Amino acid sequence: MKIVKIIALWLLVAFYLFMGSMHFMQPEQYFAMMPSWLPAHTLLITLSGIIEISLALLLIPIKTRAIAAKLIVAMLVVFFFVIHIPESIGYYQTEDKKFIASIIRLPIQFLFIAWAWMFVKKPKSN
Repeated sequence: MKIVKIIALWLLVAFYLFMGSMHFMQPEQYFAMMPSWLPAHTLLITLSGIIEISLALLLIPIKTRAIAAKLIVAMLVVFFFVIHIPESIGYYQTEDKKFIASIIRLPIQFLFIAWAWMFVKKPKSN
């Protein structure tokens, strides 16, 4: 694996370990993002934190890297449509000052998807 891809992998692992742990250290920021129609906010925030940490750890072994990357991509797509877009719409409708930041955050989600997508293909065996 090229050095840039190795660095990108370890940064991705660190990113999801950090983001997953934030679900436990500062859950209040995730409560603000949760759509009102979803039930059991505390449970969902806890589960998503566990899932993010688990997927980060599953990126490390070569055997589980591709499936972990696919699951991260799937998770990000779901979050995009279930959390990020409705959040932006809600901010727009209520004229919340967070609307601009939420609009800026939308295309950044595609960068996160591309970052995980780098690891979807299984590396070739020697």
